[in-house]
Parts: sequence; C-alpha cells; structure tokens
Amino acid sequence: MGAEKRDCVGEQWIGGNQQGVRGQPMAADFHRQSETKRGGMREVPAVAESLADTPKTQTRTKVTENQAAAPSSPAPAPKKQSGLAVLMPIVESSSLRQCCPPNLSIYLSDDVPPQPAPFLHRCVSLRSNPPSDTFIIHTREVLGSGRFGKVHKCTEKSSGLKLAAKIINTRTAKEKERANNEVQAMNQLSHPNILQLYEAFEAKHQLVLILEYVEGGELFDRIVDESAPLTEVDAMVFVKQICEGVSYMHQMYVLHLDLKPENILCVNRTGHQVKIIDFGLARRYRPREKLRVNFGTPEFLAPEVVNFEFVSFPTDMWTLGVVTYMLLSGLSPFLGDDESQTLNNVLSANCSFEDEAFEHISAEAKDFISHLLVKERGGRMSALQCLRHPWLNNIAEKAKGSNIVLKSQVLLKKYLAKKLWKKNYIAIAAANRFKKISSGGELTSLDTETDTVPIAT
Repeated sequence: MGAEKRDCVGEQWIGGNQQGVRGQPMAADFHRQSETKRGGMREVPAVAESLADTPKTQTRTKVTENQAAAPSSPAPAPKKQSGLAVLMPIVESSSLRQCCPPNLSIYLSDDVPPQPAPFLHRCVSLRSNPPSDTFIIHTREVLGSGRFGKVHKCTEKSSGLKLAAKIINTRTAKEKERANNEVQAMNQLSHPNILQLYEAFEAKHQLVLILEYVEGGELFDRIVDESAPLTEVDAMVFVKQICEGVSYMHQMYVLHLDLKPENILCVNRTGHQVKIIDFGLARRYRPREKLRVNFGTPEFLAPEVVNFEFVSFPTDMWTLGVVTYMLLSGLSPFLGDDESQTLNNVLSANCSFEDEAFEHISAEAKDFISHLLVKERGGRMSALQCLRHPWLNNIAEKAKGSNIVLKSQVLLKKYLAKKLWKKNYIAIAAANRFKKISSGGELTSLDTETDTVPIAT
C-alpha cells in the first residue's frame, strides 16, 4: 500500500477524536480570520483569546510556507545586522498538496533564511512493503537512540535525497500506539520549525519513519560547543523559533507534551535554525473535552501533569519556560536529588534568579521566564503572547551591543555530563538485574532510556 494524499486537517487520530469536514473550522471556542493565497478571508481555528492578530511591533513581508522548496523567483536577500537577518520570510509553493494544513503566516529571525524541508509537506499512510525497496538505511550511522529504538541516516534510492530513518520498536500495544500517534500528529503539521515526515513503514514489531534530515544535533549539545560562544541574543533567536513552532502547533490543536531539550534539533552546526521533533506523546486538544496525561520527564513537567489535572496549551508553555531558563543559565530550575524531590520542586513552582549565572541576564529575559513558570495555568503566556513579549522583539537592534558570553555554556556541559553518567549508571544496573533474572543467561533486550517515565497517581 503506497502513501496516500489525504485531507489531514480534522482527521481522527490517536490521542484525540477531533473530526471535521474540509472547508469547515474544527470545533473550538474561538476563531480568527486568516488571509488565503487568493487574498480572500477564511476562518481557521484559534486556541484562546490571546491568538488575535500577528504581532504589530515588527515589519514583515507576508509570504506562504513552501515556496522556498521550489521558488518561482529568487527570495529576497536577508538584511544583515551583527550576524542576524531581520525578519526573514518563509515562502510557499502555489501548488500545495490537498492535504496540507491551513496556510498560516510564519516568520523567523535568523542569520540565514529559514530552511523548509527539502520536500513538500506529505500526509502518509503506513506502507507494508520493506523500506529497503525504496531507501538505503545506513545502520552503522546512528544519529540518535532511546527507548523507542534508533535513528539512522537514510538515502532515497530514486532521488539520492538524504533523510533520517527512525526505527521504533512496537512489541507492545502501547509502543505501537505511540508510534502511530507520531505519524498522525506529523501528518497535521507543516512548519519550518517542525521536523517533517516523508514516509512510514510498518513491519512486525517495528515501525520505520522516514524523516527530514538535519545535521546540527540537539540544541543543548550545540550550545556547549565553546567554539561558538553563546550570547543572550543567540538565546532569543532559538527561543523565538521554538515559540513560532509551538504557536503553529497550538493553532492546529496539537499539544506536544514533551518539549524537553532533546526534542529540539539544530538544522546545522553553524546557523541558528531549530526544529521541534518527537511527537510520540503529542495529543489532539479539544476545548470542550478534558485531557489528562501521566507521563513525561520529571524536571520538565508542568504542575498540572504532576497532579494529574487537565492539560492544555499552557502545559507546553511551562516546559518552554524551563527550557528557556536552562538555555540562559545552564541550570535546571526544579531538578532535585531524586525524582520525588524534583516533583515537589515543580509543585512549589518557586523560580529563582539569584544564582550568579543570571548576573548579566536582562530584566526582559527574566520577565519572560517569570510569565511562563506560573503554577496556575491561566497565568502563563501563550505562544503568541511570547512572540509579542519585548524580549523576543527588536533582536537585530539588541545584537549590536550583545557580546557577553553566557555562563550557561559551562554549566550546561556539567549538566549534560551528569545526565549521561546517570543514564549509563542506571543502564548498567538494569543490565545486571536482567542478567540475574534471565533464565537463559542472555541479555536479549534492555531499556536504557530513563528520562520519560510514567508519573504515579
């Protein structure tokens, strides 16, 4: 069975039962008007009263999403100031596939024009034929690994297109549900700050996702590279793009629910563009339905997740606040000596800027974080409000006087080293336990990913 063109918007998928009809808005309490390519107006879903107009503090050139993949005319050259381009547009092809999400205006600030995926957005169905029929998976080139399985470099035979193959273990019903959930979520999302899905294959006990390839690695790994000093302006550029991606997701009624640093990748090793990945825990949000979850990475969990209360768009915004805090300081705001202490710290929601790592951090940045790490969900900024916040505006002007290297580089390096040590220690302990209880004496399988855990309720 081959890939199908489908109308992704409003399609029912695991993690929610949002249904809709093409041309009609999905169920929501609020809607807003958005310009179409023909200059007319149509309604697209908005997620809260804060999703009104685009921020008016910036001058932007309106373009559409995928033209950059095959532009009919050269894109305008970026205006460069201190290494930053000012409000570069994303463009889109006039011949979008029928299944693409609504045309939403998307903009970034970066030192190069934002790069969309090297292919048009695709809505795929699971294929049963072997992926080796059409792709070469380079099993010796591992890009990443975890509880789900491994990610390898991959090449499409017919075109030579460089891609990534995420091989997911689906031995249990829960693992299979998560893998299918990721496919359905990615089918809904077409944005330059969200990793794109190219193809998907289903085999016995495995699901293989063929994904857009990016070579920059995890954001925090890139940041600790001392050959590229990190300033607060760099952090602004990274955070602004994450907000752009999250704002788009929320307009599409998708909750990510796992926005930890490992799930933010750099497009390359020198630029500033980032992409959000891993939608295995994502959920479709319906305003009139109540959703609870009991999974996640303890130090990034929002208080409502710890308390097993209803989650919604502000849940992602809390996690963004934690990531921003770490990006600027190198410190994890709620990390304790053990999981129990970490969860108690989250529930207290006490966020301090007293550490010397914040000595040269601007008041705007601290205010930005303070409006995200709020215990009550209603008190947190939305993604669109984040984009309007003074900290994420006038970046090019701020870049003229930004030359203080953040202390977060050194502290993040220590954090990542400690995390790797802890993961390896737990993996070795688990292996020893497995060997003791294994009747055959063989170590046949081992879960070495300990970050994402179910929360006791």
